[in-house]
Amino acid sequence: MKLSLVVPCYNEAENVAAFEEAVMTAFSGCGYDYEVIYVNDGSRDATLHNLKKLHAAQRCPTKVVSFSRNFGKEAAIYAGMQQAAGEYITLIDADLQQRPEIVRDMVKILDEEPAYDVVAAYQDRRGEGKILSFFKKSFYAIINKLSKVQLQPDASDFRTFRRSVRDSILELTEYHRFSKGIFAWVGYDTKFIPYTACQRHAGTTKWNFWKLVNYAIEGIIGYSTAPLRLATILGGLTAVASLLYLIVVVLQKLIWGIAVPGYASIIVLILLLGGIQLVCIGIIGEYVGRTFEQAKNRPVYIPKEILTYEEK
Repeated sequence: MKLSLVVPCYNEAENVAAFEEAVMTAFSGCGYDYEVIYVNDGSRDATLHNLKKLHAAQRCPTKVVSFSRNFGKEAAIYAGMQQAAGEYITLIDADLQQRPEIVRDMVKILDEEPAYDVVAAYQDRRGEGKILSFFKKSFYAIINKLSKVQLQPDASDFRTFRRSVRDSILELTEYHRFSKGIFAWVGYDTKFIPYTACQRHAGTTKWNFWKLVNYAIEGIIGYSTAPLRLATILGGLTAVASLLYLIVVVLQKLIWGIAVPGYASIIVLILLLGGIQLVCIGIIGEYVGRTFEQAKNRPVYIPKEILTYEEK
């Protein structure tokens, strides 16, 4: 098997048939074997029903992995890579914003340029608003300063890589997964190519602003301990400032006879110190919470059903 396409699906009932048609058109006459691995991530619509129809038809070698509930795209990617039999593995969305034709170009690059292990696509033009674009640029600027690994701005999960890369990623079994950081952490030589995202074939995006914020927090906490260092520095500076203010208050009272500041000053200091303490505790809590969940050693996902073409 030359190529495995891993396709996470969450409420993509209207897209999966069109996606398979696009794949078969794009890879017609390619000269090598390929398979499509759909991962149903606990969809609430007819996605699984439609995937079973595609699996029954077997117009191309098709596997279907269905989760017991929604575990998230990162878990779906992990499950799909576990099932991949190809020499190359591609991560691609089912909504046809990422075109299968680009995958053929990625495979060609890996064939012709053996020095590269990964071909990753980044969006050269985005149709999003200026505010969202600002926050995304800020996220990449922050995480690249805080983390030991560097992330390519605007790079997506849309990429094709060799089986050796897949094997390295599968060794990382952490529960909280951040694929962009994982690919950066395992290393390997990566070639970045631009692409323009197309309009969704059907449906609406599953991402919103707050999901992107949570995803950014996951990335920063997962690949940097700098926030813990920040909490330590902030606590130290606050302690020094408090000591200096204490000295000033004592000198005012003993030397100049000025009355010690009263209610307003005390309330302001309590609110300031309390706020700083809560921020520091919150930062520590994020790390402790992830450690707690990882220590449970629960699986990344639970497969409810796995359909393979070998059975056919």
